[in-house]
Amino acid sequence: MNPADSHQHPLIIGLTGSIGSGKSTVSALLRELGATVLDADFYAREAAEVLKGEICAAFPEACAGGFLDRRKLGQRVFADQEAKRRLEALIHPYVRRRMAEDTQQALQAGGQVVIHDIPLLFEAGREGGLSGVLVVAAPLELRVARVVARSGLSPEEVLARDANQLPQDEKIRRATWVIWNEGDLQTLGERVRNWYESLHREGGGPS
Repeated sequence: MNPADSHQHPLIIGLTGSIGSGKSTVSALLRELGATVLDADFYAREAAEVLKGEICAAFPEACAGGFLDRRKLGQRVFADQEAKRRLEALIHPYVRRRMAEDTQQALQAGGQVVIHDIPLLFEAGREGGLSGVLVVAAPLELRVARVVARSGLSPEEVLARDANQLPQDEKIRRATWVIWNEGDLQTLGERVRNWYESLHREGGGPS
């Protein structure tokens, strides 16, 4: 679908970016501009509560007295790809179903732009059926510095997490649109607003 046709057809757009890129900030800005933003992490947290019994059965080391320790679970699956696949097999179907339900609800309510905010969009093969994918990007050194400042992780830990994702260059290659976030918040806000407005202009499209 041509994004310029959004005045005639609702758009369902994927939003993603590497760690420290500023994707969450872009997500919040798009919500302020009037887009319906569906956050995959929100549904994943919801899934962890709804499916707590199944998760604890699969990962008893991350549970105590029926309480799911998300930090321990994260440490477990981060270090073990097979464990990660088992967790995703539990969580992903729930997330996909809930996002599909809320997307349909937003469209029925007259929403014209629905954003699927998915951190591992390409890694999970979630680009199918979307009108396009917006990637938020920033230089690696800046991304690492941002995450260190906000999380207390060491640069080495941030780099390890980044290496566990699809490389940013590959995300950019697969993107329909790219917004660079190497400057201040005002600059980012202007770029996001220009991109969003371009969706509604005949022949428009971010440069």
